Amino acid sequence: MPLVARSGSRAMPELKLFVAPNTCARVPTIALEEIGAPFETSLIRTAANQQNSAEFLKVNPKGKVPTLLIDGVPLTENVAILSWLAGQFPEAKLLPEVSDPLEKVMQTADLAFFAGTVHPVVTRIAMPMKMIPDAPLSFEIVRPKAVEEMRKIMKMINARLEDGPWWYGDHWSVVDGYLFWVWGRITGVGFDVEAFPNIQRHHAMMELRPAVQRAMAREAENIEILKREDLYMAPR
Repeated sequence: MPLVARSGSRAMPELKLFVAPNTCARVPTIALEEIGAPFETSLIRTAANQQNSAEFLKVNPKGKVPTLLIDGVPLTENVAILSWLAGQFPEAKLLPEVSDPLEKVMQTADLAFFAGTVHPVVTRIAMPMKMIPDAPLSFEIVRPKAVEEMRKIMKMINARLEDGPWWYGDHWSVVDGYLFWVWGRITGVGFDVEAFPNIQRHHAMMELRPAVQRAMAREAENIEILKREDLYMAPR
């Protein structure tokens, strides 16, 4: 039986997600695959600075992915996108169902933790050159300091996962999708995994989820497009 939006008899919204490989656009892609509703992805070629093109800036003046078009209306920022998807498609159980308003806000805090606290550290590890234009300095100064900070964060997350395989214990959620992206991004540039067995186990379980596999297949297709166009920037 196909999913229907929460708003009763209203037709399924038309969804289009602007993405780029290796970015946090992977998280809403996973969420949309979990939902199972039809959606389109549109590749933004960051190596060609397409995110700052006049055409894309009309859609999202911030020049960022992900951006989700909902019946042509843009929604930006992962916290907002993921919260909207969770509310619009409750059958997908992207977040645990709670009745206490405080618990609901705590779910928002969890998403904000990954978007506002963890993600900036990911950027300093994966793309230190954004912090200091001088390449040698960025890799010799920015990345090591960020790795040190990330170890503290991952220690806390690893401890949380002692209580269950997922962020919310036995209940998978889109927060797990965020952790999946973070872990894949930092380990892809050499972050040491040995001290974090619970996160390693979490990542392996995520890779087995059909929705994650479909999301990664979409990303792989876009990587091949960029390689053919000589526009793919591999993590380093």
